[in-house]
Amino acid sequence: MPPENHHSSEVPGKPRVGIPWRTREEERQRNVEKLNYYFEAVRRAGGEPQHVSLALSNNDLREQASTLDAFVLPGSPADVDPALYNEPRHPKTKTLDADRDRTDSAILDHALAAHKPVLAICYGCQILNVHQGGTLVQDIPAEKPGADAHGKTDLAAGSTTKDLEHEAALTPGSHLQKLAGGTDVTINSSHHQSIDRPGEKLRVTARGTDGIIEGVELQSPADWVPGNWVIGVQWHPERMPEDAFAQRLFADFVGAARKARMETAAKR
Repeated sequence: MPPENHHSSEVPGKPRVGIPWRTREEERQRNVEKLNYYFEAVRRAGGEPQHVSLALSNNDLREQASTLDAFVLPGSPADVDPALYNEPRHPKTKTLDADRDRTDSAILDHALAAHKPVLAICYGCQILNVHQGGTLVQDIPAEKPGADAHGKTDLAAGSTTKDLEHEAALTPGSHLQKLAGGTDVTINSSHHQSIDRPGEKLRVTARGTDGIIEGVELQSPADWVPGNWVIGVQWHPERMPEDAFAQRLFADFVGAARKARMETAAKR
């Protein structure tokens, strides 16, 4: 069964968080095995998740986005099309999903213009960077020899093999560092691509011990307020439900969505 959508009147007070399907093929098959991690993480934090179809027309997508308060851009077994950042396709960039690229790009256009919070995870972090004019490392083992192992892409739910974990350093004074309560954290890892050149207005706020970029935050001339809450993380906090840092990240995101929703309502 697909994740359920609820009209906001059925769950009063909960911010509505749009989450696009991970791939067009998973949407066709109604395969929610991995998508449910994101839905459950948002629910635990007090939000009301709603799935965003990858088959919507641009007009329908804009219409749905306007009804939502915030967005989680999830991971994906697909890679961002390197044509979007003007680079040739690496042999290790095997699977593309034009519908996912288009949907996430449209969501980011809307969210950034409307000052709605965005939590971009793994593939989501990468498309956020590309949206802002940045580039990607298309295969860490091939392009960054000597880098630490960052895990297999897209482990199956219920896999007997756990996500790899490694240490990461958070930038002092960053929002991620404030949420973690320190600069040194342990994160899980399941990706073969990463940010190479950061996009416009994206500040690198987390790196692995090997220098691989693990987190970015959108910078704004304004102080950190709910409408400027845009964070990309390369790891998978939705798969770390017992981790205090992961819990605080989702709780802070949903809190920002709630405040942004209230501010929007107050303007009407």
